[in-house]
Amino acid sequence: MNTPLTFTTGSGAPGKFYSLPALESAGVGNVSRLPVSIRIVLESLLRNLDGKKVTEADVKNLANWNAKNPGEYEIPFTVARIVLQDFTGVPLLVDLAAMRSKVKELGKNPKMVEPLVPVDLVVDHSVQVDFAGTQNALNQNLALEFERNKERYQFLKWGEQAFDTFKVVPPGIGIVHQVNLEYLAKGVLEKDGVYYPDSLVGTDSHTTMINGLGVVGWGVGGIEAEAGMLGQPVTFLVPEVVGVYLKGALKEGVTATDLVLEVTQKLRKLGVVGKFVEFYGPGAVSLPVTDRATIANMAPEYGATMGFFGVDEETIAYLRGTGRSEELCTTVTNYYKAQGMWGIPTEKGSIEFTTEMEMDLSTVVPCVSGPKRPQDRIEVPALKSKFNELLVADVKAGGFGKTPVSQVVEHLGASKADGIDVTGAAAGVDVVSDQTSFEVTVDSKGGIKDTITDGSVLIAAITSCTNTSNPSVMLAAGLLAKKANAKGLTVKPAVKTSLGPGSRVVTDYLTKTGLQVELDKLGFQTVGYGCTTCIGNSGPLDAGIEDVVKGQDVVAASVLSGNRNFEARVHQSIKANFLMSPPLVVAYAIAGTVDIDLSKDELVPGSGVYLKDIWPTLKEVRDAMASALSPDVFRKLYTDFASQNPKWNEIQGGIGEVFEWDGKSTYIQHPPFFADFSMTPGDITEIKGARPLGIFGDSVTTDHISPAGAIKKASPAGRFLLEHGVTQADFNSFGSRRGNDLVMTRGTFANVRIKNLMLGGKEGGDTLLQPAGTEMSIYDAAEAYKAAGTPSIILGGEDYGMGSSRDWAAKGTRLLGVKAVITKSFERIHRSNLVGMGVLPCNFKDKADYDKVKDLSDATFDLLGLSNDFKPMSEATLRVNKADGSSFDVPVVVRIDTPVEIDYYRAGGILPYVLAQILRANA
Repeated sequence: MNTPLTFTTGSGAPGKFYSLPALESAGVGNVSRLPVSIRIVLESLLRNLDGKKVTEADVKNLANWNAKNPGEYEIPFTVARIVLQDFTGVPLLVDLAAMRSKVKELGKNPKMVEPLVPVDLVVDHSVQVDFAGTQNALNQNLALEFERNKERYQFLKWGEQAFDTFKVVPPGIGIVHQVNLEYLAKGVLEKDGVYYPDSLVGTDSHTTMINGLGVVGWGVGGIEAEAGMLGQPVTFLVPEVVGVYLKGALKEGVTATDLVLEVTQKLRKLGVVGKFVEFYGPGAVSLPVTDRATIANMAPEYGATMGFFGVDEETIAYLRGTGRSEELCTTVTNYYKAQGMWGIPTEKGSIEFTTEMEMDLSTVVPCVSGPKRPQDRIEVPALKSKFNELLVADVKAGGFGKTPVSQVVEHLGASKADGIDVTGAAAGVDVVSDQTSFEVTVDSKGGIKDTITDGSVLIAAITSCTNTSNPSVMLAAGLLAKKANAKGLTVKPAVKTSLGPGSRVVTDYLTKTGLQVELDKLGFQTVGYGCTTCIGNSGPLDAGIEDVVKGQDVVAASVLSGNRNFEARVHQSIKANFLMSPPLVVAYAIAGTVDIDLSKDELVPGSGVYLKDIWPTLKEVRDAMASALSPDVFRKLYTDFASQNPKWNEIQGGIGEVFEWDGKSTYIQHPPFFADFSMTPGDITEIKGARPLGIFGDSVTTDHISPAGAIKKASPAGRFLLEHGVTQADFNSFGSRRGNDLVMTRGTFANVRIKNLMLGGKEGGDTLLQPAGTEMSIYDAAEAYKAAGTPSIILGGEDYGMGSSRDWAAKGTRLLGVKAVITKSFERIHRSNLVGMGVLPCNFKDKADYDKVKDLSDATFDLLGLSNDFKPMSEATLRVNKADGSSFDVPVVVRIDTPVEIDYYRAGGILPYVLAQILRANA
């Protein structure tokens, strides 16, 4: 079945490959009708067929994939490589170090714990926008980054010398997904003379960006990635595949960002969670790889496992244009032709899909998304009215709950002294105000005064791999800035502007075209090469601004070219966050407000300048692109990283195979995940007498569960750091502290915007300790329950765990003592992560049953019907014991989806399971 054939490589020599057309010719399946994404996974099964991890039945099952009824079998997918970013990569390395420590403790050779596939970690999540709006901001932020993260970087340096296949791309190079797209990805890989498709998983949900290059890959939690790098297949249920037929072309004035926001809205509405999405049709063929990558990048936002585009001439043009060798380009071309996978299908019916959707690119219009979710698209002309509607809408309905201004009658006798100015009103007069503005002092800009109000833009960030990887929208931002400068437009002082390119290539082409200077004039100087504002590393607002925002409950806005805008993600004090293209970021920064209709209002009142006056034409963008991009630049900037970052060279890491733990460290601690390690699987038992630690509504994100941003002084994590001699100025972020379980457990459910229904939806990470009903932090309540031997559970609504592939959202849940998480539905990665940490994920069989329990904060809960005879996706009974002594039962589906996940759960999680496997193999 798996005898390799040969094809001609780029060098002219023959290369071996495992032929899918030959598999079809052997009568194993109608392979040529399968979606290309499925075929690439099938090739991995065929190539890794060994009768153990991959069997003939696995190959035959997938070769005969039934589009309309895929079935429920699991696929053991062996990926070619792993990519990590530092926020998720550091804790992953901590786990590997802990594994080696445990192996040494058992008297075995620690080197048996070694990644079996190449692992690349890109340091991109640590740079924060502490400084912005100046030419020196980049160097200042980089210096602070190294100062704050020295201990973490020393640990990474240790890892690089301790593990043979572990490589680090240092800070200041770019964002992991853009580096992957521009440099790490090869399209086709070779090992021992055998050629095969590039494939990967990454510890960041936006790993899917590489799907735009025709590479199969998606985001997983760090714990699943660890298993993959240690030789375990990435196991998943056979997916449905949604075919999205694209036709037409984008109109003048419409960007790839506008397109991806509409794709996100439509596919989220269609329902593609856990499914592969594959784009095809003449519209898909016409898109350059950079536009495809933008669409693929936001697969997590529309809920899909992947957003895949096939390999064609555009793919090769991109590989060639980014400095890949001609030999590689020819190898990729010949390989995909030999496999019958060359080109993106243009005809409907040529490929079998589970479901299909059609989209006409010519109907896409300029838009933004927000203010709280990426799928909530708003066309630019409607933003003003939508914002004002949400401003007064009830918080439970997704609004901000402000009193309508038409109902506000203020006596203004003392308002000036309070820093409040109601436009057009004399002091001492009762008026109905239509606009309440507040004076602020902008200390970072010489103490200049400005005014802010609801809707004021306080952060404007060109940020994120989603858009900074795409020269068309980046150059459009520069061209718009150039025209704005020519018109004499400026940005209001209160707006914190920043540019965080995804790679240094962006700086090169913006500089070559003279557009970086134009962006600089408006305050969009480069602040760092990393994720910055998109992941919450927006840095502080000026104290004079933040005090007013908090004190007067101003619903301020951020505008960013990012991919996520969940509550408190961008900045804890900014409630309205809108995703948009880079040129629109610049435009709204100039306007200084989202309370504006840019299709008809002047950008600045009295300026006589409208958005259409400064919007770049498609020809202007294309002309700039033609003069800017060069393969030589990519080759130059992606070689010899060490010499290009002297600060990285100054970092001295430890040496040796086993890490020397420092009990005093507040960044890196020996985690407790192997404390009770046993080679014998544990029993699956019922859970009885559990108390709810939190009861949550819909769309609880991994940011809500395990925030990445700032640590509050008064929070359990903040108190812990203060007690250990860390000043508040040196708290850094939760994301940077993920190597320390003692901090991260205290930060679980600590998001300032999370709403626990046990407290009536009150924001913040508090709960009620039962049976007394005492209000306290979730962490303190969890500790009290653990001390009393009382198990705890979490109850939630739809899409629980949506957002980042954040393993600490599951690790923290486990370390709080939570035994089960019971919801209406899960986002894919978080469900997997919970199983991987030995926490039982369950769904209400009837979603209406959630309403029966969501108000019962004083009840106890039993999860019955669990035993070692448990089968994947079986039902269990949730018995609800009310405080009045009565009880009732509701059925739940236990979301242990595959047989191997049962093994993970019984082992106490995937990490102990894999360690036991390694020890047995080396016995």
